[in-house]
Amino acid sequence: MKTLLILVGKTTDRHFAAGIGDYVERIGHYMPFELVTIPELKNTKSLTEEQQKCLEGELILKQLQPTDTVVLLDEHGRELRSIEFARWLEQKRNTARRLAFVVGGPYGFSPAVYARANEQLSLSKMTFSHQMIRLIFTEQIYRACTIIKGEPYHHE
Repeated sequence: MKTLLILVGKTTDRHFAAGIGDYVERIGHYMPFELVTIPELKNTKSLTEEQQKCLEGELILKQLQPTDTVVLLDEHGRELRSIEFARWLEQKRNTARRLAFVVGGPYGFSPAVYARANEQLSLSKMTFSHQMIRLIFTEQIYRACTIIKGEPYHHE
């Protein structure tokens, strides 16, 4: 199963980018994994939040294939402990052809993206910047891979 992490806008903080790059490389030892970065919209000052979400949504939907299992990282999604996420990911590896996680733009997702999604996951009840979420989530995917393989990275 190929896994994608679709992001709206590039990671601008070089420290986060370095950490994300490290985890992407590590994840690649366990499964095919790719970051897909959708360019940020230009001239958004003249757009409402809804217009911006709809335009970003169109760009997100263009990255998806009809058979993809789409999981939105969303504050209203289901929260899982790391062990539960590893079990969830392992189950998806056995049932999904391609798994696409999506981190939206600053205002969230358009109704069309919510309609296309199969599931929503939340990383915390707390709010994090989109830059941080990228690093936190790539680390969690790596952690899940090591849990699935029974490696000593995760302590519980």
